[in-house]
Amino acid sequence: MRIVKEHEERRNEILDTAEILFAEKGYENCAVNEILNRIGIAKGTFYHYFKSKEELLDAIVARTSDAMVARAALIAEDEKLSPEDKLLHVFLGLRVSDSNKEKLLEEIHKSENALMHQKSLASMINGVTPILVKVIEEGNEKGVFACEYPEQYMQIFICSASVLFDEGIFELEESKQEAMFIAMFTLMEQMLGVEKGMITNRAMKEYVQTDES
Repeated sequence: MRIVKEHEERRNEILDTAEILFAEKGYENCAVNEILNRIGIAKGTFYHYFKSKEELLDAIVARTSDAMVARAALIAEDEKLSPEDKLLHVFLGLRVSDSNKEKLLEEIHKSENALMHQKSLASMINGVTPILVKVIEEGNEKGVFACEYPEQYMQIFICSASVLFDEGIFELEESKQEAMFIAMFTLMEQMLGVEKGMITNRAMKEYVQTDES
């Protein structure tokens, strides 16, 4: 009996399968036919949802970015958190912990996939920046921050952190990673106009706990 799936369910099935195969085999080494065979669908069904393999990867990148933005929005809306804790948790929440997504990101970060990497970075910056701006404006109103250029500073910070901590671009030794981590949050404190250590000390506690877990 032929199983007819709802539009979104079928689309997500293609995305999920492609994400696994891209992570296993590499984007360049995975043919569309392999995705079709893994799911058991016809080529026409695939092209009903996606015009090309490139568009499929675009959709996977967008979905990953959307999930990060959704996480950031939930943190920013948590009334129990202070503005400084919101900022810290949003940045720490941008890290990818799922093993398949980690492998996929490794593929995106390869030189041959530079365009996809660029799109991924731009999508995250455009999605997360407005959320962080609201948090900073909240902090400004409460007198916690004295940040003159919330949007511009957050764009600079996200872009810098994304590139500097990208192992596909820079390979930092563990000691240098920690020094860069401290430097980045010290810079954030200056951007926010808060006393030294206010955010860096909290960030370091989270950093150590993450390494130990």
